[in-house]
Amino acid sequence: MASTSSSTDSIRPVHDKVLRQVLFASVFIIASCGLVYELVAGTVSSYLLGDSVTQFSTVIGVYLFAMGAGSWASKYINQDLVRRFIELELLVGLIGGFSAVILFLAFSQIGYNGGLAFHAILYLLVFVIGMLVGLEIPLVMRILEQSLTLKELVSKVLTFDYLGALAVSLAFPLLLIPHLGLMRTSLVFGLLNILVSFWAMHLFSAQLRQRRALLVSASFASLSLLAGLVFAEQLTRYSEEMLFEDRIVFSKSTRYQRMVLTQWHDDTRLFLNGNLQFSSRDEYRYHEALIHPALSAIAHPRKVLVLGGGDGLALREILKYSSIEQVTLVDLDREMTDIFKSNIRLSQLNAHAFDSSKVQVVTADAFVWLDQQQAFYDFIVVDFPDPTNFALGKLYTTSFYQLIAAHLSQHGLAVIQSTSPLYARQSYWCIVNTIASSGLHTYPYHALVPSFGEWGYVIASHLAYQPPASIAVSGLRFIQANTMPSLFYFPPDMQAVPAEVNRLNNQKLVHYYEREWNHQGP
Repeated sequence: MASTSSSTDSIRPVHDKVLRQVLFASVFIIASCGLVYELVAGTVSSYLLGDSVTQFSTVIGVYLFAMGAGSWASKYINQDLVRRFIELELLVGLIGGFSAVILFLAFSQIGYNGGLAFHAILYLLVFVIGMLVGLEIPLVMRILEQSLTLKELVSKVLTFDYLGALAVSLAFPLLLIPHLGLMRTSLVFGLLNILVSFWAMHLFSAQLRQRRALLVSASFASLSLLAGLVFAEQLTRYSEEMLFEDRIVFSKSTRYQRMVLTQWHDDTRLFLNGNLQFSSRDEYRYHEALIHPALSAIAHPRKVLVLGGGDGLALREILKYSSIEQVTLVDLDREMTDIFKSNIRLSQLNAHAFDSSKVQVVTADAFVWLDQQQAFYDFIVVDFPDPTNFALGKLYTTSFYQLIAAHLSQHGLAVIQSTSPLYARQSYWCIVNTIASSGLHTYPYHALVPSFGEWGYVIASHLAYQPPASIAVSGLRFIQANTMPSLFYFPPDMQAVPAEVNRLNNQKLVHYYEREWNHQGP
């Protein structure tokens, strides 16, 4: 296919097979980089703002719209196509490469109270990157159009484009985030964009005017991204230190979450994706209230199942009962349980519970794992993070509680952590109603945990439950038999309110939770 328009007057036909293959490899890299920047933006916004479905949906929508706008705008580039392509690669490499840095630093300065400002920065950044990426592929196709038929050109370019997207979609959760983290991932792929620009300068060196200026720009971009890689850890730490009041002593990104440990004097705190999970100063209140009102009411409990609770703190309380023979803990994140087993400070908090011969740790999705089991348990502990997104929300549905009921022995008890009945009142009673809809009796109760405020739990059973007349173990710091009845009394501001049952096909709980914690948080 020949062309005589001014759009190609500076391009010599590329007939060499090797050169064409290099350009197709460039398409693969361009597609990979573009998808990485999109995934980085969605993941960062999910980490910082919660509600991953909403964040990814809006980021993808804005990104695709921007790509369309970029593709449409490409028709107005009529001269020096190679030069414009190289300039685009440099811009995409710099802006996309530093996208995670920009977002984390922006949020660290704005904070949780500057939601609108952060959203404006997020979507503007996504739009700019999407529009630049949308400009790239049409320009590559026009550069190649003199050496390929239209049919071959479209099929090959789109094939490499989609293959690049597939490769990144698999590598992002399995390799990139666990091993590089968000900042390093975006910076590394920014360097790949710059590499493409160097390739293009080499391939079309004879046709480029002012090639030296492009080389200087590409070198500057490379050095900037390399500097970002060198200081990525410091940038991550700085942005997190701006968000957390106390000194960060440990941080790590796993396949599933961002873990941050802070320390202030003798207070160690764990945050997952920015949400507080416990404070070592008062976690005993939470975990004693979670375990002992139910476990002390079971005669000779032997088999226990813990779903979630990867910090081992619930295990610590369970292992105080001498009759316990076996505890199975199921947690999705193996790195979480490994850290709480191997880290000296953290293993002291859980009294080295993971070293007990009675404990078996299973790394699995609790929903899938439980559906595949046939065993019955005397005591089941459901200690998941709050339902901040739909992935967690499925663990608070009728379908999941029916699985709990199916594996709970006739005389056994289950206990479910159920967010705050004060700050998230409708969410709490939604959980109570959902458990009841599975056919189990429900016994709601609450306890004051200073780090969280009033916190709610639900005991569930096949048979009637009565609070124990005495606690079967000694040395507790909070739960006492004579004060236990007060846990089951709800004052007027925490009493039941209408709430729908949470089902897989509606996820009402996530909507309740998002609304209540956004507007009624402590």
